[in-house]
Amino acid sequence: MTTPHLILVPGLMCDAASWAPMLPSLQEHALVNVVDHGPADSLVLMAQQILDTAPPSFHLAGHSMGGRVALEIVRLAPERVLALALLGTGYRPKEAGEAGEREVQTRQALLDVAQRCGVRMMAQTWVQNMVAPLRLTDAALIEEVVHMFERKSEDVFKRQIQALLSRPDARDVLQQLRVPTLLMAGEFDTWASPKQHEAMANLIPAHPTVQVLAGSGHMMMMEKPEAVVEHFLRWLKQ
Repeated sequence: MTTPHLILVPGLMCDAASWAPMLPSLQEHALVNVVDHGPADSLVLMAQQILDTAPPSFHLAGHSMGGRVALEIVRLAPERVLALALLGTGYRPKEAGEAGEREVQTRQALLDVAQRCGVRMMAQTWVQNMVAPLRLTDAALIEEVVHMFERKSEDVFKRQIQALLSRPDARDVLQQLRVPTLLMAGEFDTWASPKQHEAMANLIPAHPTVQVLAGSGHMMMMEKPEAVVEHFLRWLKQ
């Protein structure tokens, strides 16, 4: 059996550290590559960058913003994606009216903190909503997340926020999926709820698998890596 290529796409201000706890197990079953978005300021550009260096066909998994990038990869080159996993992500564009303005203000407030007080200070505020409530006292986990965000610059944060605010509507991509698809959400994820993933599943005709990780927030790969790996290995074997 040919060893599958697996491309992992990090989320907003994340890097390979977000996937690191899973890598030893995944590398026993796949050729794994964690991508970096560099200075890109659009999801489509992020997707094209990945396609430019990817093998002819591959398994694809994206977390948070990375899930939206993964959907743009499918839009651009559906024939190259053998299977898709979407973790803690969404599919809708920025809402119109007051809802959209609230999102802009929320993201701008975080960017303001990063520009005024530094990325680390922003990350220490942001992380409070990124993990399950019970993990907020886990100093090692919190520092790992904060340090990961801190490695990115204020400029990268600004560019990635711009990419998210101009995100395409991905409903049409979900409606055309015909490959094995895994959707995963943290029980306590306030950014991308289990309900949102159920709504995504209802758009996909290929009978996706939906998993809700008990006791996890948004950073599920760092909070519950063993559980995520278990579901990934089943998905890789489909």
